[in-house]
Amino acid sequence: MVDVQGTVADGFEPVRDAFAENFARRGERGAAVVLYREGEKVVDLWGGVRYADDPADGTAEPWTRHTAQVVRSVTKGVAAAVPLLLHQRGQLDLDGRVGTYWPEFKTNGKERVLVRHLLGHRTGIPVLDTPLTPDEAVDGTSGPRAVAAQRPVWEPGTDHGYHAQTYSWLMSELVRRVTGRTIGRWIAEEISGPLGLDLWLGLPAEQRARVGRIASVEAPAGPAAQGLRLRPKRSVTEAYQDPESLTRRAFAAITPLPDENDPAYLAAELPASGGVATADALARFYAALIGPLPSARTARAGGRLFAPATLTLARTEESAGPDRVLVVGTRFGLGYMLHGPASPLLGPGSFGHPGRGGSLAFADPGARIGFGYVTNGMQRGVTADPRAQALVRAVRTSLAAREE
Repeated sequence: MVDVQGTVADGFEPVRDAFAENFARRGERGAAVVLYREGEKVVDLWGGVRYADDPADGTAEPWTRHTAQVVRSVTKGVAAAVPLLLHQRGQLDLDGRVGTYWPEFKTNGKERVLVRHLLGHRTGIPVLDTPLTPDEAVDGTSGPRAVAAQRPVWEPGTDHGYHAQTYSWLMSELVRRVTGRTIGRWIAEEISGPLGLDLWLGLPAEQRARVGRIASVEAPAGPAAQGLRLRPKRSVTEAYQDPESLTRRAFAAITPLPDENDPAYLAAELPASGGVATADALARFYAALIGPLPSARTARAGGRLFAPATLTLARTEESAGPDRVLVVGTRFGLGYMLHGPASPLLGPGSFGHPGRGGSLAFADPGARIGFGYVTNGMQRGVTADPRAQALVRAVRTSLAAREE
């Protein structure tokens, strides 16, 4: 029996129950969940071990309040804040052409690609004809050069498909061209530092000891393990097994897949998948997008990151319907997944991003919620992880009870 650590405010006990049940019934190994409401922390829980590949090892270190974790595509939601904040400051036109900022990008039918197309997964380049090696993926030059040369697989702006890996080099190079800084440095100086977040895109060497070891684990069979089951004509699993499918090719833009525990990977600035964060940092980040944080060390908007108009942009539907990569129907705002069947969040106004295999972070402005969940036990699935969804349901239950 896992000893769940931490605290919950009165009324949020269902979240503690769901978190404990994740360990008992849903194959959890090491994890944390944090919830902010109206800028104040109301849930702060952690448990399990930092090493998911051998949970039976009695020498495994326990998960602590300060354990950080690779969060895979949850990173996309953090990275999306950068162009939106640049737009808010008048430094980037979301309706401008990417090639205006990055001239080498204007090749092979990409001359009319807009910045908003990049954020809405509409550029038409979720794949690379020649995948990058893990070393090339993190060298800072091969990725941007490859996406700049790549011919789109559909006319940009006319459809959408999840840019699982290529989002890294599209986003990082655009930010570098606009600001002269790497995206990891920008996040550190403009977001993580001012807000006091244990969140990195490009993990410093001195922080490596805090990071849990990521590994795949099997979810137990039975109703308790079941998340949302979508039934498109072709399943994501079937599409992934087809080496010629956009699904397989999008996730294989780095081949072979990198070792996410490798210090070189942790130090790289890959905004599609390489972020490292605590659950508290993610929840606090999303809380800061929608409202001020009492203890934030920033003068901008009293700690609030998004002005009302920027918040509207983040949540306004940019892409919806059958996703050419994920197969199922997805909904995206500008850089954020929106609440829907493929990625259920708290409610219709929620926006955020899941990470393949489990982690999830989002905000709900109506409920004034910032949510962060991280795990080192990666289960199958890109969205709607059963452990994360159990926690979201518990938050919904807790909020409903407080309204009665």
